[in-house]
Amino acid sequence: MTDGISAAPGRPMRRDAQARRDALIAAARQCFARSGYLVPLEDIADAAGVGRGTLYRNFKDRMALALAIFEQEIERMRERLDPELPLDAALTHVVLEGASATALFTRLALDMPLDGADRAAFEGLRRRLELLFEPIAARAHRDGLLAPELGARDLVLAMRMLSGLLLKHGGEAERRQQLGDALRLLLVGLRPR
Repeated sequence: MTDGISAAPGRPMRRDAQARRDALIAAARQCFARSGYLVPLEDIADAAGVGRGTLYRNFKDRMALALAIFEQEIERMRERLDPELPLDAALTHVVLEGASATALFTRLALDMPLDGADRAAFEGLRRRLELLFEPIAARAHRDGLLAPELGARDLVLAMRMLSGLLLKHGGEAERRQQLGDALRLLLVGLRPR
């Protein structure tokens, strides 16, 4: 995904430029979580400790910032998700690891307009998530835990459904209990008949 013009194609970004870009993504994550998608971009630049020019050199608009946050989350998930995990452990891991990203996405979705190009970019992110789940789906099929007509796309949907439980108010123990209960129910529905 190209968000800005920070590095020439095929050339790695300078270390200081990468640090500023990372600071912008971290600041955008915090500002979006606190104030929503329509937070002024100047607030994000200020929180990152950079000027507006640096922000726009790295990201053409707030949508590019939002996409960068979610790309970073998917990359973190890819690094941490063991494709050999059993289905229940994989779903639990992904839901718990991605709880803050899910909450942020829900917050942003309220105000985020999606035109054709933005919709295509988010579709690409969803496809990357599906690719993470393909080995897990294959193992679940092999172990008889996933109906043959279901696949990685369905597991991504299940992950999103389970993630919604963590958005509810209540203590950590209560949310984990609800997640466990919902996961058991969901796994029964995913099994072959």
